Amino acid sequence: MKTYTVKQDDIEREWWVVDARDQVLGRLASKVARVLRGKHKPIYSDHLDVGDHVIVVNAGEVRVTGGKETYKTYFRHSGFMGGDKHITLERMREEHPERLVELAVKGMMPKTNLGRKMRRKLKVYEGPEHPHEAQEPKPLEL
Repeated sequence: MKTYTVKQDDIEREWWVVDARDQVLGRLASKVARVLRGKHKPIYSDHLDVGDHVIVVNAGEVRVTGGKETYKTYFRHSGFMGGDKHITLERMREEHPERLVELAVKGMMPKTNLGRKMRRKLKVYEGPEHPHEAQEPKPLEL
């Protein structure tokens, strides 16, 4: 029996839409990361990008458990001494609600060039509208 290896021409990408309203952030992110990587397909290969495109709508209404709304912080650094910036989840939800989902999914993807390529297939929108109707996305049940 021969081992089947996926060729780039064999990969067929689909578009999925996910409604994040009242979904728990971590559970939503893990399901989205799974589809972006292609682990839901029988042709999954860890050294190729075989995943699908995912559109997340209503990202501003995602839910978190526990007291994370007030004590969870997001960190970034300017590169200069003392240039660290901390922002709480509460403030992030007000200013950039789509980043909540993007950063949660980013943490669950590979930290390589391939992982960055896979993350480009994620589209996150704060409200229920998105400009990808022409791709005819299917709803992804979580």
